[in-house]
Amino acid sequence: MSSWCTIESDPGVFTELIEQIGVTGVQVEELYSLDESSFEDVKPVYGLIFLFKWRHGEKDDRPVTENEKVFFASQVINNACATQAILSILLNCPDIDIGTELQNFKNFTMDFPPESKGLAISNSDLIRTVHNSFARPEPFVFGGKSVEKDDDLYHFISYVPIEGHLWELDGLKGGPIDLGTCTTSDWADKVRPVIQKRIEKYAKSEIRFNLLAVIGNKKQIYTREIHNWEQNIATMNTLAAEAEGEEAEDLKQKIQAAQEEVTKLQNKIAAEEEKFRSWKAENVRRKHNYVPFLVNLLRILAEKGELMPLVQKAKGSKSK
Repeated sequence: MSSWCTIESDPGVFTELIEQIGVTGVQVEELYSLDESSFEDVKPVYGLIFLFKWRHGEKDDRPVTENEKVFFASQVINNACATQAILSILLNCPDIDIGTELQNFKNFTMDFPPESKGLAISNSDLIRTVHNSFARPEPFVFGGKSVEKDDDLYHFISYVPIEGHLWELDGLKGGPIDLGTCTTSDWADKVRPVIQKRIEKYAKSEIRFNLLAVIGNKKQIYTREIHNWEQNIATMNTLAAEAEGEEAEDLKQKIQAAQEEVTKLQNKIAAEEEKFRSWKAENVRRKHNYVPFLVNLLRILAEKGELMPLVQKAKGSKSK
């Protein structure tokens, strides 16, 4: 079984990863608050990914539930939990276009037990290759290192509404955990206290948490909204051509207001495009190995006799 690297918990990384495995119409956003307004701003929300520091030997007495309608995979390999948390949402949401390859994977593994599903994920060339493409270059490798008790280990779990119930999907558990009934409109209200309780549980000793939302692609949503507004504007223009007096003036004001909404949406699209460009550039920097450049730079400085003076200057600055 081929190894998996660790990847950074970042919306730009997760969004590009999702795109590269063939999923369309989806992006990932980081949430900085559990307030209702935070969820409202990024609707539709298909699922949440929660990152927290994993503790050795921690017990969880909540029962797991077998449900054939829930795609649940056990985590059978280190470092795969980030991508597995993403897949737990993608493969459980019928409203997401997951693409041909991922759909075939889901159909093929649907009747597998959780451990076999986890093995199938780990052995998927597509999923593993895309995941590992986000590895940060490691210039110096000192051999394998076993996990020690005091190491900082972080774990990803997913929260997603499926078939009228809110589910917690954690690959380290024996199965999915049913958190109760919900609807597509109120599930965010149901998950909020669950996450808050988990944060409070660790709050005295840990402040590093990360909450990411898998949501609809904002640019596509704004584009559809612009299309609807433009259709309304066209209809009102037709009516205004035949209207007179107060009716014509009223339509004129409504057309102006609609055009202002279109402008706002166009500005939002521009902001999304800029954000995606920034994500793409940052992902390129993440993947690039700068060590050969730095080694060559140091060699040139040494040949010119400029390296040691810089080292001495740095030491002098540090001692002040």
